[in-house]
Amino acid sequence: MELTPLVQPGHQIPGHQIIERYGPSGFRVSGTVYLGPVLVFPDRTMVWAGATMTEAGLAPVVEHGGVELLLVGLGRRMAPVAAALRAALRARGIAIEAMETGAACRTYNVLLAEDRRVAAALLPPV
Repeated sequence: MELTPLVQPGHQIPGHQIIERYGPSGFRVSGTVYLGPVLVFPDRTMVWAGATMTEAGLAPVVEHGGVELLLVGLGRRMAPVAAALRAALRARGIAIEAMETGAACRTYNVLLAEDRRVAAALLPPV
């Protein structure tokens, strides 16, 4: 699904990763296609190896540093974030919000445009 751009077509927010499309096979972020789950940070995007909602699965977010809010796109389904995971991330200064993938993509782009310290852990909507 194509996302409504926050800036004029052909322009990007310099140095920032913008989520442009998402679908069952993956994502297009700042012109690059990624198959499967991804972790999107303002400065880079990477394949989300393992793609699990655990401390180990989200370790790259903690290691990246500087993230204050992690948006988790759970595909087309919703699930609560385990209290232990929420507490572990909060202890590192990271709040976590889980939602449907499309909502997570749109919210990430809006918060990024507001210069917020946000990241997204995204599962394709299948």
